[in-house]
Amino acid sequence: MKDRPEGVSDEDLGAALADGWGLDVRAVEYRPVGFGSYHWAVRTGSGGLFVTVDALQDDPAAALRRLDLAFRTALALRRDAGLDFVVAPLSSRGGAVVRPLGDRHAVAVFPLVEGEAGDFGVHRPEDRPQVLDLLVRLHAAGVEAPRAELVLPGRGALEDALSAVDRPWNGGPYSEPARLLLAGRAAHVRGLLGEFDRLAGLVAAESAPWVVTHGEPHPGNVLRGPAGPRLIDWDTVLLAPPERDLWMVAGDGVRRGGTADDGLLDAYTRATGRPVSAAALSLYRLWWDLADIANYVATLRHRHRRTDDTTASLTYLAGCLNPGATEPAAP
Repeated sequence: MKDRPEGVSDEDLGAALADGWGLDVRAVEYRPVGFGSYHWAVRTGSGGLFVTVDALQDDPAAALRRLDLAFRTALALRRDAGLDFVVAPLSSRGGAVVRPLGDRHAVAVFPLVEGEAGDFGVHRPEDRPQVLDLLVRLHAAGVEAPRAELVLPGRGALEDALSAVDRPWNGGPYSEPARLLLAGRAAHVRGLLGEFDRLAGLVAAESAPWVVTHGEPHPGNVLRGPAGPRLIDWDTVLLAPPERDLWMVAGDGVRRGGTADDGLLDAYTRATGRPVSAAALSLYRLWWDLADIANYVATLRHRHRRTDDTTASLTYLAGCLNPGATEPAAP
């Protein structure tokens, strides 16, 4: 996130940390890293911390509750299940793991862990067994977690956008380029939505129990340091089929809609006693692609300004709709 959140200043953040966590804030530094949340490195009188701020979209109260449940699950995974690779939030003075920051944002505080995260994309073959081991341990954890739904977030807005590709979009500078991209691939996207429904029906009919999943165990969320690999960014944790995680470490084939690394998946089955569902692997690969399309379309169809993040959104949308194509020209 290269753009800072609108309406949140460093002074606002420092005051929230002092009030909620009792921190003696000495310095705050915005870090334009990651995607989805906003990040700061914070220096206090007793050391360093990592702070995240999330925008609460649509229904702020409901979004805050979902974030609270996710972070409480992460805390339980570390504290109660003993998973030391989980980088969980620090509780505030009142026991909260996330607190409101104004009307449209929420703030959480994390320990500053030594290490380096990878880049978003495909795990290197030599890293996959180590990440798989983390997932085997995570999927065995017996803690409560919010339950996933086999539905696509933002689907209604995406279908509405598909029905409006023959009319101009006036939300901002990238609305028309986004419309033209979607219009050129509208039949393809509708086909993907139909395939999603088919796969979701197959997965819903499967009888295997669901497990606690991270949701996004890609290289960018694996922090490698002296203490070994750790998983960060737990706002997506849910009780779900294990394939929600496994498809991200199952090799480049499954990411491209092809075959997975059967050796890795066999290792998962040997470790857990659970066979891997091909339908669920395909469902979550497709879920990721469609969720990205829905998110970028929603961002660019409606009111927005030309910023680094919206420019990147147009590029990413083009990549989702036309893999391998050249980047669109900025208007």
